[in-house]
Amino acid sequence: MSDKTARKMPALTSEARLNYRRIGLQRDGFSDIYHRLVAASWPMLLVFLACLYLSVNALFAIAYMTVGGVTNARPGSFADAFFFSIQTIATIGYGTMAPESFAAHMVVVCEVFVGLVGLAMITGITFSKFARPTARVRFSRNAIITTREGVPSLIFRMANERGTSLVEASAHVALLRDEVTLEGEEVRRFHDLALIRQTNLLFTLSWTVVHPIAAPSPLVGADAQSLEAVDAAVVVSVLGIDETTGQTVHARHAYNAADILWNVRFADMFSESGGQSTMDFGRFDHVVANDGGTT
Repeated sequence: MSDKTARKMPALTSEARLNYRRIGLQRDGFSDIYHRLVAASWPMLLVFLACLYLSVNALFAIAYMTVGGVTNARPGSFADAFFFSIQTIATIGYGTMAPESFAAHMVVVCEVFVGLVGLAMITGITFSKFARPTARVRFSRNAIITTREGVPSLIFRMANERGTSLVEASAHVALLRDEVTLEGEEVRRFHDLALIRQTNLLFTLSWTVVHPIAAPSPLVGADAQSLEAVDAAVVVSVLGIDETTGQTVHARHAYNAADILWNVRFADMFSESGGQSTMDFGRFDHVVANDGGTT
């Protein structure tokens, strides 16, 4: 493996994820469990909680079978011990089975404590997921480089898929690429890209983001081959305030060099019919070649 390959950080994928393993970090395996659960999808979270719930009850069932002393439980019956654990941790208390020994009572004390703490933690995680704001900003499948107002420009589109507007929305765009320092060290650097309009007072429908490729833009003189050679990526970060809740929401995306199309323009999404304007988001990702052909 060459030194360049060993030191190089992989480019961001189109979903703006760092697609590499992190090794050598000393961290507690449970340090980020709360954030991992809040960030997980609902199906994954529910499956995890269900497995955790069944596992905890199975462990307490084994404990009840070990210490004995549960009224009306069949000797050696895991099913009876398991369902008694379910009743105990949920504080249902049907009354059919009950602890009758000191050891069984102590296991009940431990299980009720675990149940109360677990309920509080699950409630907190569930509330955090419901209250977690989502930007729901859609990015065009490709960015393009074409002429806008007589100046070569990097352009991409964003759409607000929420039913409400984002106010004071701001976009921050940067170019990420491999470079070599004067000392010969290979590094991966961010270069901020100036935008014609960096903020959007009321982001309701769509937003076409334009970066003019003129000095001092790092894209001056670049072409598809040169961007591929330095493993370039255009990274986008968007912040805005939801006008309904007042919460700050964010979204991010990245365009690799292969995601950037040259000498095309975006297809028009607006049309007028009967005095009414229509925006067709089915054409959101469509581009039109400079000769008029649509792709």
